[in-house]
Amino acid sequence: MQPVDFTTLTSACSELRAYWLPSRLEQVYQRDRYTISIALRTLKQRGWLEVSWHPQAARICIGDPPPRSPDTFTFSQQLVHQLGGLALIGIEAIAPWERAIDLQFARRPGESALYHLYVEIMGKYSNAILTDANNFIITAAHQVSEQQSSVRPIQTGQLYEFPPKLTGPVPSLSESPARWQERVSLVPGAIKRQLIKSYSGLSTALVDSLLLAANIAPETTTDQLSSEDWQKLFQCWQEWLQALDVGKFQPAWTATGYTVMGWGAVAPVKDTQSLLNKYYTDQLNQQVFSQLRHQLSQKLNNILAKLKVKAQAFTTRLQQSDQADDYRQKADLLMANLQNWEPGMKEITLADFETGEPVAIALQPDKNGVQNAQYFYKQHQKLKRARSAVEPLLLEVQSEIDYLEQVEAAIAQIENYETAEDLQALEEIRDELVGQKYLEDPGYRNRSTNETAITNFRRYRTPNGVEILIGRNNGQNDQLTFRIAGDYDLWFHAQEIPGSHLLMRLEPGTVPDKDDLQFAANLAAYYSRARQSDQVPVVYTQPKHVYKPKGAKPGIAIYKQERILWGKPQSVKGQ
Repeated sequence: MQPVDFTTLTSACSELRAYWLPSRLEQVYQRDRYTISIALRTLKQRGWLEVSWHPQAARICIGDPPPRSPDTFTFSQQLVHQLGGLALIGIEAIAPWERAIDLQFARRPGESALYHLYVEIMGKYSNAILTDANNFIITAAHQVSEQQSSVRPIQTGQLYEFPPKLTGPVPSLSESPARWQERVSLVPGAIKRQLIKSYSGLSTALVDSLLLAANIAPETTTDQLSSEDWQKLFQCWQEWLQALDVGKFQPAWTATGYTVMGWGAVAPVKDTQSLLNKYYTDQLNQQVFSQLRHQLSQKLNNILAKLKVKAQAFTTRLQQSDQADDYRQKADLLMANLQNWEPGMKEITLADFETGEPVAIALQPDKNGVQNAQYFYKQHQKLKRARSAVEPLLLEVQSEIDYLEQVEAAIAQIENYETAEDLQALEEIRDELVGQKYLEDPGYRNRSTNETAITNFRRYRTPNGVEILIGRNNGQNDQLTFRIAGDYDLWFHAQEIPGSHLLMRLEPGTVPDKDDLQFAANLAAYYSRARQSDQVPVVYTQPKHVYKPKGAKPGIAIYKQERILWGKPQSVKGQ
């Protein structure tokens, strides 16, 4: 993940000063253990300033509004208690070339600052620290004890100390080309490495884009550079320093991340705020998505494996109970032919009542004929009782397997993170499994799924423009089928195969043509467990013919008056 460097931080703060000073602090919300959102209002606009001390994604930028779930963190409560209603009057760097800024708060613009919120963007040492006007620490996002750091402890009540000063030389616009080249080439080596070693304030991403703009390979050694190479590189160096000096930047996406200098741009971005917000939101969501998807898949695999072993054991017992009638038949034969029994017999062969075929019956030699028959009758009754006891247990286990396979199919369809909706769909599955007692509640703040899920369906249009909605998980499937569906819509599902519920939205009196029906069937097949098949049977009916059995788990439905189409999931790929 590309870290926020000095150049990016300067660009972000330049924009914040231009558009958000002065502003009034209205609210503070802590999103997670590393991020707070501060509601700011100016005369023209209202927005959320996101401040993060995440070890990989520390940043400050205007971000998205926070969720509506309760904030349970104390750091944000302390901030709003001290800063609520005050004006943000300044955003200043604490020292040249430092990735630490001072957010200054006063009663009104023009007055001296009452509080300082220091935001330190320094990788794993990032932090957010609130002090009073005299720089005594009131609270910190991450307190550092003297045992953790004897150099710079950060504790409530102590005087805030600035980070240690930079020891290396810093870039300067006034430095001559000759002096600059001499410093960089003093020790021969790869130009990328030498630039980073020679000056403070440079990041790997910045140097990569600088060399790209100068058309120089990063591993080119300093003694391999021509005078033209040095001249071009120095021009880019000066361009960078001038952008820092005047605060004029060109934020853009690059092939590997982002830049605020416009070098290597593949798509320009309107401002640094939206660039940083999207990049770090997507990167962090991607991390959470991958971890959550792996955890859910592993948990489901383990549960399903155990349930399938249990189902096999019940099935075996039922197969054994199929022998109940054989025991009764043997008992009847033996009772009808007691005159043929002789003491000490280990086996007797008797003719079957119906076919006349010989039937060999194993006997216990220490028992008489009646006792052997009674033993067979008891075995018959025992196996019959076993069947009546095992059948509902097998049905219950099989129902559980069907439900979890439906969940498994939903997870399989959310393969990669592309938008925040993909992560939300996974979180809804996690919350569902917590609700069904398959997972322990990890203390996550649940989203307001009733509000968000409606806009989170997969959406398609048929060849004739008819809207199709597809559930991403069981919660959405239930909402789609039993809350959203109208009287004139059509409901689709892969026949007896775990998969998504699909709804074709139709206007009153509209009759879909064959192409639209086939298109919907193809989608229903694709978003099912049979995605890799060439053809999949798909049922469709009116929503009024779809029911949820009493006490059924989420996503489970039964239907009637259905019609069948053959869906072709392979035709959906690439759409």
